[in-house]
Amino acid sequence: MADGDFDPTQLSDNQKEALGTYTALTNQEPSAAIPLLERSQWNVQIAIAKFFDGEIPDPVEEARASMASSPAPPTTLSRQETLMNGFSHSSRPSNRPRLDAAPRIVPQPEHQNVYRTPFILALVLTPFNLIYRLLSNSLGLFAYLFSFLPRILSGRAGSRAQPRRQRDTTGRRPLNARDTAARFIREFEEEYGQHELDFFSNGYAQAYDLAKQDLKFLLVVLLSPEHDDTSTFVRSTLLSPEVVNYVNDPQNKIILWAGSVQDSEAYQISNALNCSKFPFAAVVAHTPEDSSTSMLTIARISGLIPPSAFVARLRAAIAHHSTSLERARASRNEQQATRNLREEQNSAYERSLAQDRERARQRREEEETRSRTEREKKAKADAAERAARDLEQWRQWRAQSIPAEPSASGEGITRVSIRMTSGERVVRKFWAESDMEELYAFVECYDILSGGLASSSPTAPQGYHHRYRFRLVSPMPRVVHDLGGGDAIGKRIGRSGNLLVESIDDDDDDDDDSYDDI
Repeated sequence: MADGDFDPTQLSDNQKEALGTYTALTNQEPSAAIPLLERSQWNVQIAIAKFFDGEIPDPVEEARASMASSPAPPTTLSRQETLMNGFSHSSRPSNRPRLDAAPRIVPQPEHQNVYRTPFILALVLTPFNLIYRLLSNSLGLFAYLFSFLPRILSGRAGSRAQPRRQRDTTGRRPLNARDTAARFIREFEEEYGQHELDFFSNGYAQAYDLAKQDLKFLLVVLLSPEHDDTSTFVRSTLLSPEVVNYVNDPQNKIILWAGSVQDSEAYQISNALNCSKFPFAAVVAHTPEDSSTSMLTIARISGLIPPSAFVARLRAAIAHHSTSLERARASRNEQQATRNLREEQNSAYERSLAQDRERARQRREEEETRSRTEREKKAKADAAERAARDLEQWRQWRAQSIPAEPSASGEGITRVSIRMTSGERVVRKFWAESDMEELYAFVECYDILSGGLASSSPTAPQGYHHRYRFRLVSPMPRVVHDLGGGDAIGKRIGRSGNLLVESIDDDDDDDDDSYDDI
């Protein structure tokens, strides 16, 4: 396609997407951007790098240009078709460049590595160990006595040579991932002052897992304090407002993790990410088009680079992979929404099932209560019927055992006038030495005795203990003649007396109390 005649309809969808991403980052006209994209095989990252870093001559393109300018040798039609097919197949732009895998690094501190010597080998090396300890103790004593010699020698060497500022890393104690990150952040602030970068305050593995889980971009920055460009890179590029604002922008979804290669973790990460030059930065992201768990290095930035180019490379890498991550986020959100809906449905079903169980339990309890109430009512009715039957049988039996009324009056006879509960007055004579229970039994069985309703040969009911539901009271003065004393009639009443029959209303007494346990 020529530079002057730009026709967007001749571009494919992938080429239109690459052109839009490139022009959005570089603000270059499409007519000027298309040739550079064609020379970069429509790879946006390579085109942006050429735009900001400058395009170097491509020997392959120069050779192709020289071959195109020279007259082509005569070839047959089949040979031309074969070459055309081969060139068209080999020169087809790759829609997606090959990316390297970003492994998950979990370092083990050196102080946790425990090596145990086999017993036989330790026994063989015991003499050498003793000799080594003796020599080390002797040399330690010598170093303590002549500790001034290193200072003198270092002073003479310093007067002859230009001292070079180098950070002392001897004795750098290995720590766990969280403490190592905290130490780096503290040393970074001590070296470069306060800043607005939000470093991830944990290990690389934790940042790696968080980026995979939340589908974010992991920006890894590796610094080497011994490198000459480190201080310039940090002050002019990493801490520049342009880089800080872009990295801290929540819309970019960037997790910033940084480390020093003096630490074991950062050193292992530099090897895993194929770091060849410091300062080094890499963008690691999940690539759902490869697999559901793949994490690849989508961009590498090495060496000293201006802030604008640094941000441009970050923006290009993130823009190129944002679409797939957005699709993955949408798919994950849809799956989460489906999972939440299923959980809500299951929860609603469980609640409905629990309500049904509760209603069933209440119905069972109501049925049990109703059945128990019916059984209790039936038991009470049966008990009342049995009590009435036993009472009638007892009255029949007791009526035949009441002595006949004495015929004459005189000594040893008591005349009693009794007013029944019905209002009827009954006058009867009793033997004075008879027990008060005879008088109570007469009142209880009066209707049988007066009506001639006694049975021929009644028997006492089994297990029945009769209780009188009335008491006999003398009206003037009022005296209650109960059965507690067991006195005779003559002793209680005298030769004659008037008595009233008063019913006893005792609702607290249960009919079953009149029976023994059967």
